[in-house]
Amino acid sequence: MNEIVERCDVLIKGGRVIDGTGQPARSADVAITGDRIVALGALNVERAEHVIEATGQTIAPGFIDVHTHDDRLVMSNPEVTPKLSQGVTTVVVGNCGISLSPWTGGHTPPPLDLVFSPEPDEYQFPTFAAYAEALGKHPSAINVVPLIGHSTLRCCTMDDVDRPATDAEITVMKERLRESLKAGAAGFSTGLFYAPNKPAPAAEVAAIASELSAFQGIYATHMRNEGEGLFDSLDETFDTARRAGCAVVISHHKCQNEKVWGRSVESLARIEAASAEQSVGFDVYPYVAGSTVLLEEMIQPSKRIIVSWSAAVPEAGGRDLSDISAEWGCSDAEAMARLQPGGGIYFSMDEADVDRILSHPMGMIGSDG
Repeated sequence: MNEIVERCDVLIKGGRVIDGTGQPARSADVAITGDRIVALGALNVERAEHVIEATGQTIAPGFIDVHTHDDRLVMSNPEVTPKLSQGVTTVVVGNCGISLSPWTGGHTPPPLDLVFSPEPDEYQFPTFAAYAEALGKHPSAINVVPLIGHSTLRCCTMDDVDRPATDAEITVMKERLRESLKAGAAGFSTGLFYAPNKPAPAAEVAAIASELSAFQGIYATHMRNEGEGLFDSLDETFDTARRAGCAVVISHHKCQNEKVWGRSVESLARIEAASAEQSVGFDVYPYVAGSTVLLEEMIQPSKRIIVSWSAAVPEAGGRDLSDISAEWGCSDAEAMARLQPGGGIYFSMDEADVDRILSHPMGMIGSDG
């Protein structure tokens, strides 16, 4: 029997609904009023302002891109075209220890240049509250879930990030994170693989992340090592979250080195075991290559490297690093140094591991874009 709906703003008729609960797809109508779905099923709608015929099409909730670096994009391109055009309606920003706020100025070493401009501009915010206010005044077309980055906190708090933070510096970072959480930030992220964050010991991370529990905040981590040190990094991640008393999400889980290819069976089992004792999750991207700034340490584990951009040699963008080094008559490391600052796409994973991690029921999809 059809459900009777007197009125709705939008009626989507006859589509194949996949609702995100894990249930099989089914044919159904969807009635929407304002920003809410008011009815779903076989509907008899007496009046609809707009009708969309969806026969032969699929209807699904907006996708959540759980791992992005769109902190700046949601402001500079509020339509967020690269995401919205693919059905993404929510992005989690501030990952890998990199966030646009709170930023009080100063040097922005890689990988902070993924979101910061080389020169001061309107997209620098001394507090997260200022970032949230700016986003509220000029909202993006999609929802934004912001994290606060540890590298950002370190770079604007410490005079030298090539060392562990002092107790006084940790106190300042804790205060800045706490104020951000009060203003609506959803959590805290680290990029322990990257130079500004790498010198931070687990004790520093746990001390700062201890602010999260009072706000039910999430700790997301680009772990210290996703290659030969993968399992030590997993143990560090679980222990840090336990000490901080918070939930943790492992960012873009992968086996990033030929020496650990095939061991996703073990890593997933390790994550499952930890999740029985504490709140643990992970995200994964659906490709065998990852992209970040140009890093010499990524040369050895990568089968292929494509230069995505180079400030020093703009025409190198899109070319293989091996071709550039052969043309210049130098090593890949020397070519990379000449291309700095820049970015690269690193082919360092095995497809079987990616497929296995993607299909795991605990996994969430993130673009890392």
